Amino acid sequence: MEKIHLYDKILSPVVTEKSTNLSELNKIVFKVPDGANKKNLKKNIEKIFKVNVTKINIINKQNRTKVTRGKKVKVSGYKKAIITLKKGQSIDLTTGI
Repeated sequence: MEKIHLYDKILSPVVTEKSTNLSELNKIVFKVPDGANKKNLKKNIEKIFKVNVTKINIINKQNRTKVTRGKKVKVSGYKKAIITLKKGQSIDLTTGI
């Protein structure tokens, strides 16, 4: 049986203008694998970053096509999780995992 690591449930942080604004509300956005669920994410994030998670919202971004320079290009979808932390806590994404 394979050994699953804590870091397998978090692919990367999502750093956009919108996710940066959410950090003021104690919310962090991560890109997660398709098989991730709320219970496992909560346990893993609490162990890795040593914070208290109060709420997790998971969003599926669907595959889509867009037109670039007259050609249709496929943009792959992904799953992201918005994690709400206990008031007063934060995760510093600049230090790395």
